[in-house]
Amino acid sequence: MKKSELKSFLDFKVEQYNTPEFITSDPIQIPHQFSKKENIEIAGFLTATIAWGNRKSILKNAKQLMDLLDQSPYDFIINHSPADLKPLEHFVHRTFNGIDLQYFILALQHIYTTYGGMEAIFKKYAEKDTLQPAIHHFKQHFFELPHLKRTEKHVSDPLKNSAAKRINMFLRWMIRKDPQGVDFGIWKNLSPAQLSCPLDIHSGNVARKLGLLKRKQNDAKALAELDYALRKMDTTDPVKYDFALFGLGVFEKY
Repeated sequence: MKKSELKSFLDFKVEQYNTPEFITSDPIQIPHQFSKKENIEIAGFLTATIAWGNRKSILKNAKQLMDLLDQSPYDFIINHSPADLKPLEHFVHRTFNGIDLQYFILALQHIYTTYGGMEAIFKKYAEKDTLQPAIHHFKQHFFELPHLKRTEKHVSDPLKNSAAKRINMFLRWMIRKDPQGVDFGIWKNLSPAQLSCPLDIHSGNVARKLGLLKRKQNDAKALAELDYALRKMDTTDPVKYDFALFGLGVFEKY
């Protein structure tokens, strides 16, 4: 497939999958339950954190998470008491457990009260054409409080060669200005041009079949290679092609 043909093909697939109907089967439906900025970003961050494995299980456990936070994530984060954290200890999603969740609540409170929220940190460390180093600095701030070492694995670090799929997906949700209303675009201080594709087994396999990616591992080096290829097709909104790659892989078994 020629480059011009490939771009036309992927643009068509973006239009096919980047629609409001996408929300109904995707974890992004969880933050779509809220209208307040802080509720959207907290629900999005926590949902993205557990967004691996069976999709039904992800949705079920993300909904349980919101129930545990009294369907008011920001208020719970800011105003919870130690007793409020007790019911969270029984939460489990794969290797993310109640101890991890309790720390995430404390860390998010720290992020909002000390730094003015997640967006402020990413804005501070954002580079012109990438947010990958900013993810590294966000993780450093996130784990400033006393914590178990095991909990650190639930926030990826691109500077340790991780593709950081889940947090890149979260950033897409928050930053990309989506005319179809799927992604929120509520972080106005950052640009969709800085985003990286949430690289997972589905998008990676499709990207390789289409010649967009040669590296076999789904790691930070592969993400940089894919970023370069997608930016050549659209410098202002490269991660719109995540809808095409994901849709082709998951829905069409391309």
